Amino acid sequence: MKFPTKSKTKAQVWVVENGKKRLRQDQLTTEEPLEIRLISPSRTVAITMRTPGADFALAAGFLFSEGVISSKQDIQKMSYCTDESVDGEQRYNIINVELKPELNPDLQPLERHFYTNSACGVCGKASVEALSLRGYSKITSDLTVKPEIIYSLSEQLRSHQGIFAATGGLHAAAVFDVQGKMLHLQEDVGRHNALDKLIGKALLSGELPFNHHIVMVSGRSSFEILQKSVVAGVPIVCSVSAPSSLAVSVAQEFGITLIGFLRGERFNIYTGWERVSISQ
Repeated sequence: MKFPTKSKTKAQVWVVENGKKRLRQDQLTTEEPLEIRLISPSRTVAITMRTPGADFALAAGFLFSEGVISSKQDIQKMSYCTDESVDGEQRYNIINVELKPELNPDLQPLERHFYTNSACGVCGKASVEALSLRGYSKITSDLTVKPEIIYSLSEQLRSHQGIFAATGGLHAAAVFDVQGKMLHLQEDVGRHNALDKLIGKALLSGELPFNHHIVMVSGRSSFEILQKSVVAGVPIVCSVSAPSSLAVSVAQEFGITLIGFLRGERFNIYTGWERVSISQ
């Protein structure tokens, strides 16, 4: 059975313009649940709404950013669901992950992913401290970039968003080198999923850490975006919109340069201004 990599869905819409209506075909971003299951211990660790595509990278990136695994060698096998009792295409919304037998990960922190990605009911200070308790240290990269490099990122992000161009409803995450060259981009209905796909792809291809790179996301920078950036070793994180207060706290705690409202030739630096080479 062929995997249905359907990132776009056709729909009929009524367009109302100048007091008149017309029917036309449109394309929507596909949104479907993805369940990530561990084989041993047998447990569902997350259910996330995502855009189908790069699902193995998404699963690997999620497990890495949550501290369940520390390298691609910790994953022995990933596969879509083979349970014949699960209906047809829905099998492709379930990924089974087999970890090394000797791994004994702490899965308790993953409970929050069954409720909300905004960590409802979880203390912000405790969330930041949890990253330190997991052994992540301050990012000490000596990377510096000129404002002109930062200016170029948002247009590159937008111009490479193929699914967004067709649907108008998708987030993206991209990684750039120090010259501002885009290396990889991933799209998803959720920006945290897009970043997991980006990190997961790099993990599986041996390109982590991103300790001499820049990551940019569409939308805003949340706690989860910064959490995943800490794990991937990203020294500079940029976003199109504003960061949340907890995102700024994580950036300050772990030495990340956090840039927001990056639009055209303007941006705000919230933390780590010393990595941006400004002459005056």
